[in-house]
Amino acid sequence: MSFLEIKNISKQFGDNYALKEISIQVNHGEIHAICGENGAGKSTLIKILSGVYSSGTFQGNFFIEGKEIHFKNIQEAEKAGVTVIHQELSLIKTMSVAENIFLGKEPSKFGILQQHIIHSAAKNLLEQVGLNVSPETEVGELGIGEQQLTEIAKALNKNARLLILDEPTTALSENEIEKLFKLLRKLQSKGVTVIYISHRLKEIKALCNRVTVLRDGKYISTKNISDLSEKELIQLMVGREITELYPKTEAKTGESVLELKNYSLYDSSGKKKIDSVNLEVNTGEILGIAGLMGSGRTELLMGITGAWNGKQEGEILLNNKKVKFNSPAESIANGIALVSEDRKRLGLILPQSIRFNLNLSTMNNISSSGILSGGKEMMRTLKMIKQLSVKANSTETEVQLLSGGNQQKVVIGKCLLVKPKLLLLDEPTRGIDVGARAEIYELMHQLLQQGMAIILVSSDLQEVIGMSNRIMVMNEGKITGKFSSGVTQEEIMMAATKEHQFENLEF
Repeated sequence: MSFLEIKNISKQFGDNYALKEISIQVNHGEIHAICGENGAGKSTLIKILSGVYSSGTFQGNFFIEGKEIHFKNIQEAEKAGVTVIHQELSLIKTMSVAENIFLGKEPSKFGILQQHIIHSAAKNLLEQVGLNVSPETEVGELGIGEQQLTEIAKALNKNARLLILDEPTTALSENEIEKLFKLLRKLQSKGVTVIYISHRLKEIKALCNRVTVLRDGKYISTKNISDLSEKELIQLMVGREITELYPKTEAKTGESVLELKNYSLYDSSGKKKIDSVNLEVNTGEILGIAGLMGSGRTELLMGITGAWNGKQEGEILLNNKKVKFNSPAESIANGIALVSEDRKRLGLILPQSIRFNLNLSTMNNISSSGILSGGKEMMRTLKMIKQLSVKANSTETEVQLLSGGNQQKVVIGKCLLVKPKLLLLDEPTRGIDVGARAEIYELMHQLLQQGMAIILVSSDLQEVIGMSNRIMVMNEGKITGKFSSGVTQEEIMMAATKEHQFENLEF
């Protein structure tokens, strides 16, 4: 039985269609995936279904249980049982779990909040989602996975009948993902309908019943998950066959670019965050670094680039010379560039243009006596846009208007203009569709052929294995595993959950 029916939905921005005559049916009580590259129209469709784009701002109709729906705002959508859990959670971290769950729905009597009712009801909802914390716990004290479950408890408090999850697992560990999946299957058994949006095809295959593919704002196909291979799903999404996602070839390694010797980092309280790490990366190779969240991977990159404010011990050798950088600007000047895991906050100035962002780190190179050469700036911008296949109407397009994949290409382009000897990539494909991933992987392959060295930090174990020549695994600031070829995801996870060195290492 159809729970949600979308008929000929179109949405325009100026002369461009974000969606064009989309028609989809979502069955009652199913987990239905919606897939597509960045810019396929997924976010626009969510905003229509959830009342962000009110009735009358788009063409076409949609129906819930046969009744035509005309939402004026988000509040009307939530009253009808449509709730969205966004990739960037909407919780207030300084408030308690219970206060967040009841935000905007606080029970009161004679103007006085009924705290005992809030506490009791929140405790019941937390039990339903399998979250074993006190309702009085401040949300800021929870891990990302626990915050995700709090969001779902909040949705259940709104009597959600249609739960839409947008890239819900990008910051979750494998254990947290399995816990989320178990909850979604439980909700499904109780009749909740779920729309699941993700770039992670493995998750879609494991969780969902059917999948609808969008491409360039158009409907492509709806299929049973069981009838599709991952390769076939990719082909539907990108409109072409990607024969080799990971273009890894045998490394032609050369001289040492970076070496760490007994390298340690301490935070402001004196706690050791990186513990006596030894590593080396050479020209022409990718060194992959795996580990769970909080294992110290990002902190390690911050230390290398001079972005760490705490105490450091040990040695950093760049091209066999001892160095210590006091700021990222110093590391950039010495040929080290970092693509941060948080591109929106740390990698880009969102309201500024593609041209401005691409040249941000290297304006001194195209300036004379403090005067910027507009001609050189434009020439470099056009060359980088072409090299990275950035999809945009103009060099002056604000980067906040680009898809996630194209934003990431701008961040990478900014780093390449530094002409680095060593490129540090921290979660470079998080939240990026498979087509953009393939392009970034191919670019990494080309950079290796040119003799660059790359350190790849990623939570995607398939990515780490597929792209790396060597792999190191971290746990609580220590190196707990070292592998070369033939390593499995299971072996990496075993090393990532151990506090001591993993045996039978290859390096």
